[in-house]
Amino acid sequence: MKSTLNQAPLRWRVLAYILMSLFAVITIFPLVWLLYSSLKPHLEIMQHPLGLPRQPSFENYIRAWRMGALGTALMNSFIYTITATVSTLFLALAAAFGIVKFPFKSAAFFTGAFALGLMLTVHAVIIPLFLLEVKVGIINRRIGVIIPYIAFNLPMSVMIAISYIRGVPNALIESAEIDGAKYRSIFWQLIVPLSTPVIATMVILSFLNHWNEFLFVFVFTTKAVMKSLPVAITQFAGRYNIEFGLQYASLVIGILPMIIFYIFFHTQLIKGFGEGALKE
Repeated sequence: MKSTLNQAPLRWRVLAYILMSLFAVITIFPLVWLLYSSLKPHLEIMQHPLGLPRQPSFENYIRAWRMGALGTALMNSFIYTITATVSTLFLALAAAFGIVKFPFKSAAFFTGAFALGLMLTVHAVIIPLFLLEVKVGIINRRIGVIIPYIAFNLPMSVMIAISYIRGVPNALIESAEIDGAKYRSIFWQLIVPLSTPVIATMVILSFLNHWNEFLFVFVFTTKAVMKSLPVAITQFAGRYNIEFGLQYASLVIGILPMIIFYIFFHTQLIKGFGEGALKE
């Protein structure tokens, strides 16, 4: 069967392809511009902001890596992101499994509580969170960053997992129970393998959210050795002086892991959505 686009009149197909091509150019050009601008010295960027580099050089990357301690910041970003993503994935699957497949009356309440969490914004609770972390004594500690990461990404992950696990036939779980399997075994040996598509979706969404997060690290850490890459990049943009070359190079370093991650896992993301990750 031909697609709807192929069935449309020729002029509409041409217009659609033109619009999609323009959108692709508008989307890709800033990344291309950022990449080649990072290879130019500061003076050349100021004189010819859109021009290609006359003599491409990686000097900006070397200086940015050294001056901004980007190696430490990159390591911190990976620690925060990987720890929070794995924790969010496990907690979301376990919570969704309990809410959907365990027969208890307050399941609807917990579902509503997680749905309510989707409406909370970071800016609405950042001050109470800061005061709480000061009182508990986890300021300037990685755990003080990782816990809010998990808390703010858990509601979306739980709702995605609930929608997917609800489609797992109860007969499979009942058969496993008849065979003597405990809930822990059912979760690891049945639910987790069957949830591979939605796991990929949750991992990608959580990874991108955690990697790009700025405010929690900026507020909850004051030591340079605790800063993540997004926070470390801001040091190249001062109030009176902006080193554009260093800033562009650090931005490329910051977005490159996300691009590589998406290139390798975008098919799993599409598959996860396509197989009902967000459908009731």
